[in-house]
Amino acid sequence: MIKKNCLLLFLVLLIKLNGYSQNSTDIIAIDVRKSGGKIEMIPGSEVKITDRKGYDNQPSFINDKQLAFSSGDEKGNFDIIIYNFENNKFTNLTKTPNQNEYSPRITDCGLYVSAVTVEESGKQRLWLYPTNFGEPELLYDDILPVGYYDWYDNRAAMFVLGDPNSLVYPYSKDDILTISQNIGRTVRKRPKSSEISYIDKNNRSRETETESFNINGFDLEKKVKVTYGNTLEKKEDFIWIDKNYLLTSRGKEIFVRKSSDTSWKKIGEVKLDGYGDISRLDYSPKLKKIVVVMDRID
Repeated sequence: MIKKNCLLLFLVLLIKLNGYSQNSTDIIAIDVRKSGGKIEMIPGSEVKITDRKGYDNQPSFINDKQLAFSSGDEKGNFDIIIYNFENNKFTNLTKTPNQNEYSPRITDCGLYVSAVTVEESGKQRLWLYPTNFGEPELLYDDILPVGYYDWYDNRAAMFVLGDPNSLVYPYSKDDILTISQNIGRTVRKRPKSSEISYIDKNNRSRETETESFNINGFDLEKKVKVTYGNTLEKKEDFIWIDKNYLLTSRGKEIFVRKSSDTSWKKIGEVKLDGYGDISRLDYSPKLKKIVVVMDRID
């Protein structure tokens, strides 16, 4: 188990990063139809991937049949679990009693699942876990504490906790660029591009009746900033479903928007008894599924 002082440090970091306590959450899969920018949820297709009191969160598709997510046990230990859609089986990618793993992502090469790891010492850094269950590797020893991230060109663009929080990208060990500061918790690569997108909290918008944040981006090849409009109200979770369209949620509803448009369009609602709001999302074009995280209220 993590030493008490390290655990307290971790909890402080987690609350500051996520902005909410660790409620019981489940992961739900929903079938969709997609044609170009048009995406529809198939009513009644909702399937619970997890169904228990506890933390099952931060889902990320790692290939055409598997989903990785972070899961907490009754002892307060968090590991990366792999779910296989073909056989409905769960496998522990990590099983570490002295540290905790969060925010899994597949690396560009496909040989590792990366994760934000809270080490026994309390350090919060990015580690690589081989998909063949080999020995894990520390990626960036001096970039910490890492909260969220995504990949481009075999390097990770990382949300680094600080005052203010920063988005950094290491072109090399000696060339670490600070892209932006005072950012939100979502960091996402725009598909089929060299752009990293993020939530900019510096300039809040009132294009609509409710306040929202800017969704900005940075082209890592051209080294120029771009913009993708605004969040839905002040929601901090969004994903790309292709190069041009964004997906987000509000309550139990899911919305889509073209990055060049100003308004979000509702595509459906997840109607499951015993569940509250949606938070994180991910999408698989091959499986034609959206997965969402929902708060348990039972």
